[in-house]
Amino acid sequence: MINRVLVANRGEIARRVLRACRDLGVGTVAVHSDPDAAAPHVREADVAGRLPGASPAETYLSVERLLAVAKRAGADAVHPGYGFLSENADFARAVADAGLTWIGPPPEAIAAMGSKIEAKKLMAAADVPVLPEIDPARVGDADLPLLVKASAGGGGRGMRVVRTPEELRDAVAGARREAESAFGDPTVFCEPLLEDARHIEVQILADAHGTVWTLGERECSIQRRHQKIIEEAPSPAVGPELRARLCGAAASAARAIGYAGAGTVEFMLARDGRFYFLEVNTRLQVEHPVTECVYGVDLVRLQIEVAEGARLPAAPPEPRGHAVEVRLYAEDPAQDWRPASGTLHTFEVPDADAEFAVPAAYGLRLDSGVESGSEVGVHYDPMLAKVIAWAPSRAAAARRLAAALRGARIHGLTTNRDLLVRILEEPGFLDGATDTGYLDRVGLDTLAAPLADEAAVRVSALAAALAQAAASRAGAAVLGGLPSGWRNVRSQPQRRTFQGPGGPVDVDYRLDRNGLTSELCPGTSLLSAAPDGVVLDHDGLRETFTVTAAGDAVHVDSRLGPVTLVAVPRFADPSGRIAPGSLLAPMPGTVVRVETEPGAEVAEGRTLVVLEAMKMEHRIAAPSAGTVAELNVTAGQQVESGAVLAVIEGTPE
Repeated sequence: MINRVLVANRGEIARRVLRACRDLGVGTVAVHSDPDAAAPHVREADVAGRLPGASPAETYLSVERLLAVAKRAGADAVHPGYGFLSENADFARAVADAGLTWIGPPPEAIAAMGSKIEAKKLMAAADVPVLPEIDPARVGDADLPLLVKASAGGGGRGMRVVRTPEELRDAVAGARREAESAFGDPTVFCEPLLEDARHIEVQILADAHGTVWTLGERECSIQRRHQKIIEEAPSPAVGPELRARLCGAAASAARAIGYAGAGTVEFMLARDGRFYFLEVNTRLQVEHPVTECVYGVDLVRLQIEVAEGARLPAAPPEPRGHAVEVRLYAEDPAQDWRPASGTLHTFEVPDADAEFAVPAAYGLRLDSGVESGSEVGVHYDPMLAKVIAWAPSRAAAARRLAAALRGARIHGLTTNRDLLVRILEEPGFLDGATDTGYLDRVGLDTLAAPLADEAAVRVSALAAALAQAAASRAGAAVLGGLPSGWRNVRSQPQRRTFQGPGGPVDVDYRLDRNGLTSELCPGTSLLSAAPDGVVLDHDGLRETFTVTAAGDAVHVDSRLGPVTLVAVPRFADPSGRIAPGSLLAPMPGTVVRVETEPGAEVAEGRTLVVLEAMKMEHRIAAPSAGTVAELNVTAGQQVESGAVLAVIEGTPE
């Protein structure tokens, strides 16, 4: 029996494993880097050990430090979660050599699937359909389009699409850099690109006594940068006959490598109905909650029990209903998926029926690595949480999930929440027309549009101004119940200016014996105003606005959509002005490459600097055509958010 588990991970998955351990009565040990010292998973464990440093290499990827914490804390088992060392055969062996139980598949199975190149050969030998491998040095025009892929790791890192011969060299070089940084192995290979295919995967669970479960399929086709953002079970494209073939291939793959524990066999499903092996993820998947909901199982608990030597029943439970999961990221889809870092002032998802567990009945599940006040840094993946809806039908699950996201209060960081809601409500998605080309086909101009339109921004700005006015009068001895600006006779309007999502918003209003009048929102009347909330009669409807101030930012949540505003001071500080044409770092990061030089003529949109942050490369492009007047960075340099990387002077007409 396992008595105490060290969770060799962080964030959401660490909390998920800790919850399963608590349910089993198993003691827990957390680990943390210095930036994660105050993270929720650290508090929730029985004991926590520090991994000095900030970067993954010196913390969550340090086998020596992880095992040292396990020894000090008296752990007798290690659960790796996903990512980091979860698919590292050497780590699994080191755990066993230290006399600890490894909660995962045998190191030999991990090693067999650790190289995608070798894994494809093994699967072909087991009669599992595979795509041909193409040597990057031997690519010809007939091989295009193709996909460059890292042989080690996953999560979309080290992957590039190549459509023309001119793109190949840079794509291979970029994939190698990213693979080396993320997985310590720069090996890449190429394979044919299946256009508009579906990404389908089968959950497997096997014990050490020969029983292999296949727990249906998940569809994970909606992806950005080859990383999944929406997953569901079952797939709307898979019927009983295809499901049987997929599950049969997955079971064959598991038996071919002597698998035990939880894992996932991933396939690409082409438009003609044929499917091809991609890889075996020898670990728990991010999207495991949708399978847990549909099959009514706890995969982490089963992982622990299998590691203890338990036998699985001969057959898994029968599936029930449909589950959809979204990954909530701190990123801006409209700005090339630019990640965000900083303080998450508010994080609330109301009406969640369960956290890190299957709801007692159809309902909403939340698996989050953050809470209100959490700091989101630049060293790790920007995923904040997963929100999962489980319902009798796919349409019901999508509706429940969209409503939950609309009602969530998320302040302080830009997220992909609005994009997720728009996808869940988009007709093509609801019809099941999801494939890997979905985002490009529907278009980010549609899907990344804010939920709050211009009219909603205006009335939200009015509500923010009225809430601030109420706050200034709070506790006043005379007429304290009236917001600032109230006059017995008509006077000059009150004025405030906010920077809104689309630019400045000037708010003017009067409050007198006749009520509220505002040219910004004609016909809107005030029903009540408090520092944290305003009720307006707007377009003949009673609308409630929840207002939250955080520094200069004002967050307004309502049925009309979330709006973040920034108060504009009446007198700007001239020392804070930035020279026109400045190219600013959108986030803290490391300069990987500089692709220009002082005096160079550049076109609008040309990549000038490549930054690495949150495990991914980000291209920083020229905001306009012109000449590079200043270049302030070199490769390898660390930069802070807002740093001036270069200055572009416009080309005279």
